[in-house]
Amino acid sequence: MPTPPDARIPIEPISLETLDWQPRAPEMYSRAEVNRQTGPYQASITAPIAEWKPQISGEDSADVEDATRQLVAFDKHAQRRLGTNNPALGPMTAILLRTESASSSQIEQLTTSAKELALAEIQEGDKANALTVVGNVRAMEAALRLADEINADSILAMHRALMLHQRGFDPAGAGHFRNELVWIGPGQAGPRMAEFVAPHHHRIRDAIGDLVTFVGRHDVSVLVQVAVSHAQFETIHPFPDGNGRTGRALAQSILRNKGLVGSTAVPISAGLLVHTDRYFAALGSFREGDAGPIVREFAMASRIASTTGAQLVDDLVEQLEESRGKLAGLRADAAAWRLLPTLIGQPAVNTRYLMAQLGLGEMAALRALDALTERGVLSESTGRDRKRVWQHRGILDVLDAYAAGIRRMSVG
Repeated sequence: MPTPPDARIPIEPISLETLDWQPRAPEMYSRAEVNRQTGPYQASITAPIAEWKPQISGEDSADVEDATRQLVAFDKHAQRRLGTNNPALGPMTAILLRTESASSSQIEQLTTSAKELALAEIQEGDKANALTVVGNVRAMEAALRLADEINADSILAMHRALMLHQRGFDPAGAGHFRNELVWIGPGQAGPRMAEFVAPHHHRIRDAIGDLVTFVGRHDVSVLVQVAVSHAQFETIHPFPDGNGRTGRALAQSILRNKGLVGSTAVPISAGLLVHTDRYFAALGSFREGDAGPIVREFAMASRIASTTGAQLVDDLVEQLEESRGKLAGLRADAAAWRLLPTLIGQPAVNTRYLMAQLGLGEMAALRALDALTERGVLSESTGRDRKRVWQHRGILDVLDAYAAGIRRMSVG
């Protein structure tokens, strides 16, 4: 069914250039596959967006404005529930960022539990997916840390932080634009049958420069800017792997850069995860010259993120308050009080982590863990005498329930 004219947000579509392909290592493939993949193919050329002027209907403008208000309200809600000087605000940001990272990774079929991810953060887990998601967390952290100035170098830093934690990826390629062709869809020996062939690698730097110029503008609605920047980045596909996760980290960086969200991270990828088929279709529509679907997907994802994220904040604050109640009567200078807010951001801990993060000595860390265990805040989860790990089961349950709720929404 064709899109009504007033629902389109026109943007210049990609163009194509014809290049020639010779399969590399043809001995690895059948002769039929080598024959299919030898000869001319068409690679994409991204259209410049640096000076793009959005033409948005009143309905879409209202939709974007409403979603923007909800993002701002979510950020204020987190500050209000905790207080801007609360020591738990930093850990809350960390866990929201980890939630965003887990959802972003799940879009790429990389799933992990809250416990597996928390263990991977303290080098106690060896689940491959969890370790990969930790890389996504590092990329998101880099995205926020580098948000003051978004440029090619900061994008490369996000990718480097992401890929250094991914098993099987050559570390030499982390944080470098690709110098090879990539494509999506059929074809092992070459791109001639592919659904999408990314731009030739010699076009990447100019395309990223154009994207960065667009990000630097102040005359475009922030949420439109986020959606279009993300879609353009995915079309450029500047890396051999990790483009989707780096592109969603870039979205977080732009939100922070524009001051739309200041104190926390918004789990927008959780909203995109609800309708991944529409998200990928929207990227296709963007390449064909209609930015409307991707703008609407980001508006919807922002509303989902704001609503579910606010509930997640409330549930985590409830766990924190319940744990505080269990510590009633403990002397005010006990290290357990310092440890408590840290558990929001890292609900599985060991002595090594506490010594590094809180500057505690080993015996002080053990005393704090013993106090929290005796009062039912933590439980020791390994049963070992050495290399023990303590976990806050309530916080882990909240995080797993949040992820399960998003999954239910995606099939509802």
